[in-house]
Amino acid sequence: MQIQWSPFGRVCFSMCVGTMGTALASPLYPLYKEAWHLQPSDITVIYTIYMVGAMVSLLFLARLTDRFGYLPVLRAGMVLVTLGVALSMVAWNPGVFMASRLAIGLASGMITTASAIGLSQLNDDGDPRRAAAFTTVALTLGFGLGPLVGGLIAQWAPMPLASAYFPSLVMGGIAIYALFRMRATPPLSASPAARNARSWLARCMPRLTLPPAAQRTAFWIAAMGAFSTFGIFSLYASLAPSFMKQLLPWHGPAASGLSIAMILFLSSVFQLAGRRMPLKACAVTGMGVLSLSNLLLMLTARTGSAGLFVVCVFTTAFGHGMANLAGMALVDGIATPDNRAGLLSSYLIVGYIGSILPILGTGWLSDHLGLTAALLVFCAAMALLTAGLAWAIHARLVIPGPHPAARS
Repeated sequence: MQIQWSPFGRVCFSMCVGTMGTALASPLYPLYKEAWHLQPSDITVIYTIYMVGAMVSLLFLARLTDRFGYLPVLRAGMVLVTLGVALSMVAWNPGVFMASRLAIGLASGMITTASAIGLSQLNDDGDPRRAAAFTTVALTLGFGLGPLVGGLIAQWAPMPLASAYFPSLVMGGIAIYALFRMRATPPLSASPAARNARSWLARCMPRLTLPPAAQRTAFWIAAMGAFSTFGIFSLYASLAPSFMKQLLPWHGPAASGLSIAMILFLSSVFQLAGRRMPLKACAVTGMGVLSLSNLLLMLTARTGSAGLFVVCVFTTAFGHGMANLAGMALVDGIATPDNRAGLLSSYLIVGYIGSILPILGTGWLSDHLGLTAALLVFCAAMALLTAGLAWAIHARLVIPGPHPAARS
């Protein structure tokens, strides 16, 4: 009997698989460090190369969905990310590996924007929170599956720097096949005349799309929440294997991959459980818990307590889930068909900046002050930022209603 796979399910699966390759390398960084004699700052540079690629993609390529629709862009992104994973599998030096990470980052920006728009268009029940929840869940599941599967394979399989990528490569092929079996639909962002009136160069020129002035404060608070959540997760994804080896009795690709995956799997569970929660309460809770998780991680760095690290993972996952759900729902709620791709790109660009600048700074401090001192500085700064955002959301944020054209 042939299994019927809905377009919504195909896009969810592709979004998940497309993000698997992005964090898959995280538990492998100690192996690359040993094989290529890398410093902590080298690891953060390699990690952020992916983020740079994603930002370039969001700045220059995300609006291609306005012209061609989400499906062609999603197909192209899946092909590119699969090629990037294949190049990672055969990388023989840091330069080749960074090229593969750049390709994966470029593809990630295309996949994230196109699939989020696709899920919004394919959402049948009219509830924007459903599309937002499935978008963030597919993203976090993909980010979690990558390091979990890669870490487990790298722990025990031969040739770990090659074999860890094999499942992602196979699933990428399945996703590409599924997407090319779908029928493309015309883009909904604007009329054909309006799309044709803009040149290809104008559509691809980098610019931030902002909502109307009345909704701008809410957007920037949500975007700074993305800055915080992306930055906090990136600490675990880039330097967790190194500081776990120094501070905790657990180490190895399986242990670090499991810790990263647990944050994201639990985040997905919390997002699904909290999608009926009032938006403002969801945002305040997420930012407040993230502030607490950073304070707990500082205490873990001082004590080396394995039990306290487990608590850090759970609190980080809960805060990550609530903050991401609130931010994505807020952006989707105020977006219109004409600005959805650009607004989502702007939101994600701020998030990716949070993944780049704090992590590069932490890597630089690690080389000069040591990993523990750098970790304390990072956590103190993020705890202050997320606490300030929680207060701003509680005291100042008025949740705007959707733009009249948002659901047209």
